Amino acid sequence: MIDLNELCKFLVKAKKSTYAAGDIAKKIVEDDKSTTMIFENGDWKYHDNYFGGEPYGGREVVFFRNMPVYMMVYYGWVIEGVSDVQAVYKTLQGALSLLPEDKPFRGPKKYNLNGIEYSNEYEGEIDNFFGTEIIKSDDGNEIYKARYIGGLIDQRK
Repeated sequence: MIDLNELCKFLVKAKKSTYAAGDIAKKIVEDDKSTTMIFENGDWKYHDNYFGGEPYGGREVVFFRNMPVYMMVYYGWVIEGVSDVQAVYKTLQGALSLLPEDKPFRGPKKYNLNGIEYSNEYEGEIDNFFGTEIIKSDDGNEIYKARYIGGLIDQRK
Protein backbone atom coordinates (compact mmCIF):
# COMPACT_ATOMS: atom_id res chain seq x y z
CA MET A 1 0.00 0.00 0.00
CA ILE A 2 1.33 3.43 -0.86
CA ASP A 3 1.71 6.25 1.66
CA LEU A 4 -1.47 8.34 1.28
CA ASN A 5 0.15 11.48 2.71
CA GLU A 6 2.93 11.24 0.11
CA LEU A 7 0.32 10.75 -2.62
CA CYS A 8 -1.57 13.86 -1.48
CA LYS A 9 1.61 15.97 -1.36
CA PHE A 10 2.60 14.76 -4.82
CA LEU A 11 -0.85 15.50 -6.27
CA VAL A 12 -0.71 19.08 -4.97
CA LYS A 13 2.67 19.64 -6.68
CA ALA A 14 1.59 17.91 -9.87
CA LYS A 15 -1.72 19.74 -10.26
CA LYS A 16 -0.18 23.14 -9.48
CA SER A 17 2.45 22.45 -12.15
CA THR A 18 0.02 21.39 -14.88
CA TYR A 19 -3.49 22.74 -15.63
CA ALA A 20 -3.59 25.10 -12.64
CA ALA A 21 -0.32 26.68 -13.86
CA GLY A 22 -2.15 28.14 -16.85
CA ASP A 23 -0.25 29.04 -20.01
CA ILE A 24 3.15 28.11 -18.59
CA ALA A 25 2.17 24.43 -18.30
CA LYS A 26 3.60 22.20 -21.01
CA LYS A 27 0.75 20.67 -23.02
CA ILE A 28 1.07 17.96 -25.63
CA VAL A 29 -1.65 17.72 -28.29
CA GLU A 30 -1.99 14.03 -29.12
CA ASP A 31 -2.85 12.46 -32.50
CA ASP A 32 -6.34 11.66 -31.15
CA LYS A 33 -6.90 15.42 -30.51
CA SER A 34 -6.66 15.05 -26.73
CA THR A 35 -4.27 17.11 -24.60
CA THR A 36 -1.77 15.59 -22.18
CA MET A 37 0.16 17.15 -19.30
CA ILE A 38 2.83 15.21 -17.40
CA PHE A 39 4.62 15.92 -14.12
CA GLU A 40 7.34 13.76 -12.58
CA ASN A 41 9.06 13.92 -9.20
CA GLY A 42 11.27 11.05 -7.98
CA ASP A 43 9.34 7.76 -7.99
CA TRP A 44 6.08 9.58 -8.78
CA LYS A 45 4.56 10.43 -12.18
CA TYR A 46 1.29 12.29 -12.90
CA HIS A 47 -0.45 12.00 -16.25
CA ASP A 48 -3.48 14.20 -17.06
CA ASN A 49 -5.20 13.64 -20.41
CA TYR A 50 -8.38 15.38 -21.53
CA PHE A 51 -10.62 16.01 -24.54
CA GLY A 52 -12.44 19.29 -25.16
CA GLY A 53 -13.48 22.19 -25.35
CA GLU A 54 -17.03 22.44 -24.49
CA PRO A 55 -17.90 20.18 -22.86
CA TYR A 56 -14.65 18.50 -21.78
CA GLY A 57 -13.70 15.25 -20.10
CA GLY A 58 -10.54 13.57 -18.97
CA ARG A 59 -8.63 11.51 -16.52
CA GLU A 60 -5.64 11.75 -14.24
CA VAL A 61 -3.43 8.79 -13.37
CA VAL A 62 -0.63 8.70 -10.80
CA PHE A 63 2.14 6.13 -11.08
CA PHE A 64 4.47 5.13 -8.26
CA ARG A 65 7.60 3.34 -9.43
CA ASN A 66 5.95 2.94 -12.85
CA MET A 67 2.85 1.22 -11.42
CA PRO A 68 -0.57 2.92 -11.61
CA VAL A 69 -1.83 3.61 -8.07
CA TYR A 70 -4.44 6.41 -8.36
CA MET A 71 -6.96 7.61 -10.90
CA MET A 72 -9.58 10.32 -11.21
CA VAL A 73 -12.01 10.94 -14.08
CA TYR A 74 -13.79 14.24 -14.65
CA TYR A 75 -16.40 15.78 -16.96
CA GLY A 76 -17.45 19.43 -17.09
CA TRP A 77 -18.89 22.26 -19.13
CA VAL A 78 -19.58 25.97 -19.27
CA ILE A 79 -23.32 26.57 -19.48
CA GLU A 80 -24.37 27.33 -23.05
CA GLY A 81 -24.81 31.02 -23.72
CA VAL A 82 -22.14 32.24 -21.26
CA SER A 83 -20.39 35.12 -23.01
CA ASP A 84 -17.05 35.19 -21.15
CA VAL A 85 -15.84 31.59 -21.15
CA GLN A 86 -12.26 32.77 -20.47
CA ALA A 87 -13.32 34.35 -17.16
CA VAL A 88 -14.92 31.06 -16.13
CA TYR A 89 -11.75 29.10 -16.85
CA LYS A 90 -9.56 31.74 -15.21
CA THR A 91 -11.66 31.29 -12.07
CA LEU A 92 -11.36 27.51 -12.38
CA GLN A 93 -7.56 27.67 -12.74
CA GLY A 94 -7.35 29.96 -9.72
CA ALA A 95 -9.42 27.55 -7.65
CA LEU A 96 -7.44 24.52 -8.80
CA SER A 97 -4.20 26.23 -7.77
CA LEU A 98 -5.55 26.30 -4.19
CA LEU A 99 -6.45 22.64 -3.84
CA PRO A 100 -6.54 21.39 -0.25
CA GLU A 101 -3.46 19.38 0.72
CA ASP A 102 -5.50 16.74 2.57
CA LYS A 103 -8.12 16.39 -0.21
CA PRO A 104 -6.36 17.29 -3.47
CA PHE A 105 -9.23 16.26 -5.73
CA ARG A 106 -10.04 19.62 -7.35
CA GLY A 107 -10.21 23.09 -5.74
CA PRO A 108 -11.08 24.33 -2.24
CA LYS A 109 -14.63 24.31 -0.85
CA LYS A 110 -15.04 28.01 -1.81
CA TYR A 111 -13.12 30.50 -3.97
CA ASN A 112 -14.05 33.90 -5.39
CA LEU A 113 -12.40 35.81 -8.24
CA ASN A 114 -13.81 39.20 -9.22
CA GLY A 115 -17.29 38.26 -8.05
CA ILE A 116 -17.30 34.88 -9.79
CA GLU A 117 -17.79 32.19 -7.14
CA TYR A 118 -16.36 28.66 -7.29
CA SER A 119 -17.68 25.96 -4.94
CA ASN A 120 -16.63 22.36 -4.55
CA GLU A 121 -18.64 19.72 -2.69
CA TYR A 122 -17.14 16.28 -2.24
CA GLU A 123 -17.34 13.10 -0.19
CA GLY A 124 -14.65 10.59 0.70
CA GLU A 125 -10.91 10.49 1.12
CA ILE A 126 -8.04 10.24 -1.35
CA ASP A 127 -8.53 6.46 -1.63
CA ASN A 128 -12.20 6.73 -2.77
CA PHE A 129 -14.05 10.01 -3.45
CA PHE A 130 -16.47 11.89 -5.70
CA GLY A 131 -17.59 15.47 -6.05
CA THR A 132 -19.13 18.32 -7.98
CA GLU A 133 -17.71 21.76 -8.62
CA ILE A 134 -19.86 24.73 -9.65
CA ILE A 135 -19.05 28.27 -10.72
CA LYS A 136 -21.65 31.02 -10.40
CA SER A 137 -21.60 34.48 -11.93
CA ASP A 138 -21.74 37.62 -9.79
CA ASP A 139 -25.55 37.58 -10.12
CA GLY A 140 -25.70 34.04 -8.66
CA ASN A 141 -26.45 32.16 -11.88
CA GLU A 142 -24.69 28.84 -12.45
CA ILE A 143 -22.26 29.21 -15.38
CA TYR A 144 -20.09 26.09 -15.02
CA LYS A 145 -20.38 22.58 -13.61
CA ALA A 146 -18.11 19.54 -13.40
CA ARG A 147 -18.28 16.14 -11.75
CA TYR A 148 -15.40 13.91 -10.75
CA ILE A 149 -14.74 10.55 -9.12
CA GLY A 150 -11.58 8.70 -8.20
CA GLY A 151 -9.34 6.91 -5.76
CA LEU A 152 -6.69 4.27 -5.44
CA ILE A 153 -6.35 1.58 -8.11
CA ASP A 154 -4.65 -1.81 -8.28
CA GLN A 155 -3.97 -2.08 -4.54
CA ARG A 156 -5.04 -5.68 -3.82
CA LYS A 157 -2.42 -8.25 -4.71
